Parts: sequence; structure tokens; C-alpha cells
Amino acid sequence: MPRFFIEHVDTAAASIVITGRDAEHIKVLRMRPGESLTVCDGKGTDVHCTLVRSDGKIAYADVVEVVPSKSESSVKVRIYAGLAKGDRVDYVAQKCTELGAEEIVFFNCDRCVVRLDPKKGADKKVERWQRIAEEAAKQSGRGIIPTVRYIDSYQAMLEEAAQNDLKLFMYETGDRISMQQAIRQSLPCATAAVITGPEGGFTAEEAEAARRAGFAVCAMGPRILRCETAPLIPLTAVLYETGNLD
Repeated sequence: MPRFFIEHVDTAAASIVITGRDAEHIKVLRMRPGESLTVCDGKGTDVHCTLVRSDGKIAYADVVEVVPSKSESSVKVRIYAGLAKGDRVDYVAQKCTELGAEEIVFFNCDRCVVRLDPKKGADKKVERWQRIAEEAAKQSGRGIIPTVRYIDSYQAMLEEAAQNDLKLFMYETGDRISMQQAIRQSLPCATAAVITGPEGGFTAEEAEAARRAGFAVCAMGPRILRCETAPLIPLTAVLYETGNLD
């Protein structure tokens, strides 16, 4: 069923008006009157509708029922990923959205190959990543669109992430514990932060700073993972251990 996110949806109304890109998309899909679609308010509420009419610029739909979205996790998982180059960032935004991340934050650290200047185009990059997350949320049936952000300071990122109940820092060497142990010893939890590095990983100093901030420094198994793959492993592990992959 086609899915559209619309801000300020009146869930008590008998009908909904759809405009802009979503109305154009309905035309592209060649939807006809009587076909079903879902409008989501982006806050976890789904409005199941029947299309009445559409001309490509505006569409009208009758409300059939209003229900809570079934696709959202009981734990808000925030992904903090070191900024990578090329389309690797796009991949992280897309796949973490599909899996159920609440928020996706890219950040700068010592071994980042790519640097974003907040004064020169960073906003456009973030807007692009946000659009990718929106499209992935539609495709995967999410009840919200994860917020995508960029933080230029490693220390600021660490301080923010440390406010979550469960704190996982993924590191490839040294003194570490298993993800399973780290997750289970923090249950129950309402929020979780997962930190993964860029192509070159983290420095020993950055890992130690995370440990001092209260993060569990974790391994991800014996294999070497690409930086765009790394966030997906702990995200999936958290969802599994908290009963959100039933």
C-alpha cells in the first residue's frame, strides 16, 4: 500500500488533502479512485484512506481508519556514525531507517577522510540524507521519519550520545566486551546510542574518551566490516535483544 508522510495531519477529519510531491507521486503511480493508501503523521499514527480523486497537483482521500503504527520499536535507537566518503553515508541513512533507527547522526573525528564545513554546503548534504531517510521510511512502512543530523565535534557528539540509557561504542581492537553482554546488562532501556567509526576507525584516544563517558566498548566479531556495514550490526542486535524483531 502506498505510504505518504504529511505534517499536521488532522486525524479526526473525515478526509485528507494531499499536495506537492506526494500528489505528483500518486499520479506517477497511476492510482485510481477507490485504491487504498496510508497517510502517516510522522509521529507514529497511520491513517488508512481511500483515494477519491487526483489530478497530479492535488489529491483527495477519504479516511477509513486511524491506527497506531505497528512498525516502531519500543526502544529509541540513535545511530552515531563517523562521516564517510561517497555514497557510504547514503547507504547508512537508508538502511538504518529501514531497520528502525530513531535518529541518524553523522560526525567528524580524527580519521574522517571527508570533512564538512558547516559554513559551506553542510546543510545541503544533510537535506539530501534526510530525503533518503524519508524515502526509506515510506518504502519500509515506518511510522516516523528518522531525523538525520551532522555534528562537527567528536566531543560534542560523545556528550550528547552519553545521555542515552544504553551506550555502545564499536571498536576493532583492545579491551572490549561482547555486544550481547553490553546490551543485556543495560536492560531494560528506553533509549540507546550506537557509535561507529569512519573508514579508518577510531584512535585509541577517542576510544578511551568513550569509555570515560560511560560507553561499553564492544567488538563486532572476528571479521572486518566496512564502515557503512558497521552501524547495522549493533542496531539489529539492540532490536533483537529488546524483543523488537519478533
